[in-house]
Amino acid sequence: MEKKEIITINGGLGSGKSSTADMVAQKLGSACLYYTIDKGLAGGAPGAPSPYHAACSIACDSVETLQQAMAPHAKAIRADVPNYTDAQPVVWISEVVVERS
Repeated sequence: MEKKEIITINGGLGSGKSSTADMVAQKLGSACLYYTIDKGLAGGAPGAPSPYHAACSIACDSVETLQQAMAPHAKAIRADVPNYTDAQPVVWISEVVVERS
């Protein structure tokens, strides 16, 4: 498996709101291998609410590749986030160690 790194942004994104992710993927071009948008359904305990409304994960070859591609667009991307959430996003960067489709 080729190495992939993922940046995940957890927060209060409205359900089904993909416009920011679509814009980010377009601006990142080939640096964005793919992205996913997940809607939070529940927390870990029965009946517990999800700690996040949604998460967006962007797969790329490396964090450096992502940062280089995002740098010229960071201001526009940050400016668009409040259109979809008033929550403070939580960013998590990880490396894919197992991927199965």
